[in-house]
Amino acid sequence: MKKLLLLLCLALLVACNYATEEKKPIDKPQKKTTSDKVETDNFGIVIHGGAGTILKENMTDSMEIAYKEKLEEAIRVGHEILANGGTAIDAIQSTINILEDSPLFNAGKGAVFTNEGTNEMDAAIMDGETLNAGAVAGVTTVKNPINLAFQVMENSPHVLLSGNGAELFAKERELEIVEPSYFYTENRFQSLQKVKEAEKMKADTTDNRTAFYDPYIKESKFGTVGCVALDKNGNIAAGTSTGGMTNKKWNRIGDVPIIGAGTYANNATCAVSGTGWGEYFMRGVVAYDISAMMEYKKMSLEEAAKKVIQNKLTELGGEGGIVAIDNKGNIAMEFNSAGMYRAAMNKKGELTIGIYKENEKVEEENE
Repeated sequence: MKKLLLLLCLALLVACNYATEEKKPIDKPQKKTTSDKVETDNFGIVIHGGAGTILKENMTDSMEIAYKEKLEEAIRVGHEILANGGTAIDAIQSTINILEDSPLFNAGKGAVFTNEGTNEMDAAIMDGETLNAGAVAGVTTVKNPINLAFQVMENSPHVLLSGNGAELFAKERELEIVEPSYFYTENRFQSLQKVKEAEKMKADTTDNRTAFYDPYIKESKFGTVGCVALDKNGNIAAGTSTGGMTNKKWNRIGDVPIIGAGTYANNATCAVSGTGWGEYFMRGVVAYDISAMMEYKKMSLEEAAKKVIQNKLTELGGEGGIVAIDNKGNIAMEFNSAGMYRAAMNKKGELTIGIYKENEKVEEENE
C-alpha cells in the first residue's frame, strides 16, 4: 500500500511540473523592414514621357533638344536620390514632379483638355515591397497629382480616390493647390480644337472603336509620364501621371490609376509604368500581365515585356509602350508605336535617352 501511495505521489509531482513548466515561444519569421536590409550598390531608374507616332521628320531640332534636356533633368534628380541611399518611392515622386511641371508632357502643367475645355488628371504610385498603392482620378486643381497618389497610399485606407473627394483629401494633406487656369497651355487648347473638327468629319463612322479613339492623339503621341526605380535596399516601385486623352468625355478615366493596368510594382518580379491607348491597357491588364509572365512562366523582364507589348497588346488593337525594371536592375523600354520619349540610368551613371526607335547613349556620369 505504501508503495502504491509513493508511486501516486511521484506521478502527481511529475504532472504538476509539466503543467507549470514555461513553454518556449515558437519563433515566427519577421518581415524585414528597410532598416533591416543590407544596402547594396545596385540601383537604377527608367522614365517615359509618352509614346505614339513620334517621327524625326515631324520634330524640329529645337523641340528634340528640349525634350531630351527635360528627360535628362528629370532622371538625374531621381538617380541622385537613389545614389545617396534614398528610396525608390521618393525618387519616383521627385522625378515625375519635374515632368509634371513641364508643359512638354501630358501631365500636370502640360495636361490635355477634355471635351468641356477643362483639365482632368490621373496618377498612381505603387510600392513593390508592400504591394501598397495609391491613385487619384479626375483631379483639376492639384499641382502635382503624383504627390496626391502617394498621400492616398500612405495616409488613407483606400487605393483610389476621384474628383472632389480626392481634391478635398489633397487639401487636408496640405498639398499645393492651384487655379485650374494654371494648366492652360495654348498648344494643348489648339489640339482640342483640331480633335473636335476631326470628330465632326468622322461623325458618320461605323467603327465601334471610335468611343475609345482619339484621332489626334493616336496620330501624334500619348503624353503620359512615368517612372520605375530600384533602390539600394532592393525595393522597386512604379509611378505614373497623366492628363488623359484629348477631348475625353463623361469624366473618362484611363489606365494610369488602375493598379495592374498602367501601373504596377512587385519586389518578386518587376515595376511597370505604361503609356498609350489606355482602354487597351485596361483590357489587357498590361502592367500586371508582364509581372505575371515573369512569376508564373519564369520569363525574363525583356521576354515578358516584348510578349505583352508586341504580341498581346498589338493583337488587341492597342498602341503604346512601357518602361520597367526588375529586382536585379534589368530594364525594359518596350513600345509598339513609332516612338516613345524615354530615358534610363544605371548604378554606374550611364545615361541612355531615346525618342525614336533607336537609342542614344548620352554619357557616363563622372563619379
